[in-house]
Amino acid sequence: MAQLDSMTGGAFSAPTSGERSARVRDWLLGNPSYEQLTAVFKELSVKDKGASKLVRERLDEVKRTKGQELLVAEWSTKAQALLETAKMNVADAMAWQRDAAKAGAPLSKEPLFALRTQLSERVRVIEDLQHRVQVQREAAVLLAQRIEVLSTKPWRDANASVETLQVDVTHWQSQAEQLLADPSWASVDVKFPPLLDASRGQLLVVWDAFQGALALAVAAAADVAAPLPPVPVWADELRVLRGVPTEVATRQAKPKIDPEVRQKANAAVRDALAALEQEVGEGHGKASAGAAGALRQALKEHGKFIDDKLDKQVHGALAAAGELEGWQRWRADQLREELVAKAEGLLARPEGQAIGGRKMQETLRTLRDQWKQTDQGGVPNHAMWKRFDEACNEAYKVVEVWLDKVKAESAEHKAQRLALIEEVNAWALANRTALDDDWKGFNRILHQFGDRWRDAGHLGEKAFAELQALWKSAIANAAAPLEALQAESLKLRHAMIDEAKALGAAPVLRIDAVKALQQRWQAEAHAVPIDRRQEQKLWDAFRKPIDEAFNRKTAEREKAQVALSARDRIVLDAAKTLENANASGDAQAIRAAMAALDAALRGQAQAQADMSAADAQANAAQGAAADVISDGVGASAPIDTAQSAIENIAIDAPAAPSKPAPKPVIAMRGDDRPGMKKEVPAAPGRGDRKDHGRGPRDGKPGMGARGSERGARGDRNEGGAREQSRDWQDAPRLGDAAFRAQRDALDKAQQALRTLAAQAHGEALTQLMAAWEKRDASAVPSAQDLGSRASAPTRAAWLQALGAEVKTPAKSNGRAVDPQTALLRLEMAAEAPSPAELLSARRALQLQLLTRRNDPAPAETWGQDVAVVLASDYNASDARRVQAVLKVLLKK
Repeated sequence: MAQLDSMTGGAFSAPTSGERSARVRDWLLGNPSYEQLTAVFKELSVKDKGASKLVRERLDEVKRTKGQELLVAEWSTKAQALLETAKMNVADAMAWQRDAAKAGAPLSKEPLFALRTQLSERVRVIEDLQHRVQVQREAAVLLAQRIEVLSTKPWRDANASVETLQVDVTHWQSQAEQLLADPSWASVDVKFPPLLDASRGQLLVVWDAFQGALALAVAAAADVAAPLPPVPVWADELRVLRGVPTEVATRQAKPKIDPEVRQKANAAVRDALAALEQEVGEGHGKASAGAAGALRQALKEHGKFIDDKLDKQVHGALAAAGELEGWQRWRADQLREELVAKAEGLLARPEGQAIGGRKMQETLRTLRDQWKQTDQGGVPNHAMWKRFDEACNEAYKVVEVWLDKVKAESAEHKAQRLALIEEVNAWALANRTALDDDWKGFNRILHQFGDRWRDAGHLGEKAFAELQALWKSAIANAAAPLEALQAESLKLRHAMIDEAKALGAAPVLRIDAVKALQQRWQAEAHAVPIDRRQEQKLWDAFRKPIDEAFNRKTAEREKAQVALSARDRIVLDAAKTLENANASGDAQAIRAAMAALDAALRGQAQAQADMSAADAQANAAQGAAADVISDGVGASAPIDTAQSAIENIAIDAPAAPSKPAPKPVIAMRGDDRPGMKKEVPAAPGRGDRKDHGRGPRDGKPGMGARGSERGARGDRNEGGAREQSRDWQDAPRLGDAAFRAQRDALDKAQQALRTLAAQAHGEALTQLMAAWEKRDASAVPSAQDLGSRASAPTRAAWLQALGAEVKTPAKSNGRAVDPQTALLRLEMAAEAPSPAELLSARRALQLQLLTRRNDPAPAETWGQDVAVVLASDYNASDARRVQAVLKVLLKK
């Protein structure tokens, strides 16, 4: 142990886990051997799991390095074996790269990188040979078609083109020989050599037949006795030259075929034709090629047995399949061109539109995946691939720069996180308890450490996993005192929850105990912070039994209030009546309903009902007593007997509720000056005036419970009012429903009265302006419609101004005043604005009025000024000014 401790720089003797980890990290920088790592890990894993994790990761890294070396040697041997074989299979070369990547071999490092490049080049050469075979095959078909076309033209045209055809056929044969002489020809797929041989044999057969027929044609043209060529067009042309009539080709009739054989042949060919048409319609290249091969085979077997219509359909479908295959090759090359353009355009962007490293990496990966999809099922194009690969490699330089930057930032972020871990460990050693018992501040500092850790920058998954374990250990060590205190607080809070449940389950709810318990909970919550969600759950559990107890109490109170008293019913009925009156829009009905509601609030209706019931009981008792007395007198019974009977009836009958006599209230002086006795009543004050019979304020009903109570309090010295106030005070308290109903009804009634008053006032002013326009004094509104501000003399002056037949100079306050001046005085009285063109005249009038000290103000003579205006001629603009002024003056 001591040897290992000295070798690791004191990692085993370090007092804390953080110091051990730091010393192990420093020791690992010296790259110890595998045996040393194994020994240290074996001893350190028993003592400190966190520090031993670093050693274990280094052991894993060494194992991975050794495994990489073994993989490199293994896959290098396999690649060399593939390269040394004379006949290499393309599938084996591609499988080598795929399997090596799956096994984890470092293909981007030497020597595997060079071997992969050699294999790729070898595969490219083989695929190029296969592509050239297909090109040669198509060229042979084109040459054969040219020869067939020449056989349909005059023999002289064919003779003129024979030299060109000879050159093309010779060139084709030389290219075919080059393919056969290529060193990689042995590695070509087995299906390509037969294709090349078949194309060469077919071309040579057609070429030889063409040459022979052309030689016969030339000889027949020179010698009449020479035989004619086998080409019908040339033979007919030569017959015409010789003067021999052309032979009409007789069509040989087809031999009769058994209907069953024909039916089977048609069915087989139709099945193959339907499969081919389906694949061509869906655009499947590989499937359409296979279906075309199957149709050709069926045509070879049953072609001579099918009818002509089906034969035409078969040849049309085969032509469509050939066009689809050619279109797919063209479309694949078009897609490759687009991908090459995109790859080359990655670095051709302007500076403001340059792609970042991560975006460039994703774009390159997407482009390469699209290229792979394009190559699937089609013939590759190596020239385009070379351009595409070079463009991608050039663009990848941006990714390399970005990766280097990311590595540098990761190293910086790792250093910052390590420094933060050391800071947390140092703070934990220095703060084993909260300063001044400020545990909220203690928790706040821990959260600040957590925020700094989250904002410390990005790291790779491996590096972050390594530092995350150290961080969790450090923060857990720092938060240990707070967690211990929180555990004690949780126990205390659970105890308070049990106590709250006991208080809530008690038959009588103790408000003082509940308040004390809540104060204790709040003090604990302020002292010890815990997680917000957990604290909310605990608070809900604590509050639930108390809330349930209060809800039960409220439910009992509401249940008691459900049964309304007689007074509540009367108030509710009166409030409902007032609501109906508000809806009717009748002011008199609203005032009457408000008076009825006020009487119900004062208890008059209830008192009248009680008095009626008491009178009925008293009358019944008196009648019974009279009957008893009369019976007793008739029987000569003594008067005592009658008197006792009356007393018994009075006892049996329910007595009317009576109220005790109120004690007189005597106001006493409170001073002890010499000569002043406390027994002397105080002098009458403002509340002892003799006109207390007004009732509520201004005689207006509907002041509600408070207003009526104040009105009753102000009438203390009058007998009836004092009794009414005492009845109001002694009345039981209204229920919640009745109180709210009467309050809402009164508010709506007052609003309705204000609205009706405003409407009536507006209508009265409109009638007054109409009377002025028509000069009709009878159309002037009544004094009640005009309101209390328009007195009887004022209205009479207005009537006189409108009804005067002979106009006299209008006067205001004994002076002649013109209508415009009167209008200005009215606007001054109402403090209304004047037209802009009359502002100077209004200022001059104001200065003039200031010089007349004894003259009344415009606010005192506005009635006379209105008469002056009404006596003048009607004007629409003046009428609007007068109406705006009266709208204010008649409301003041």
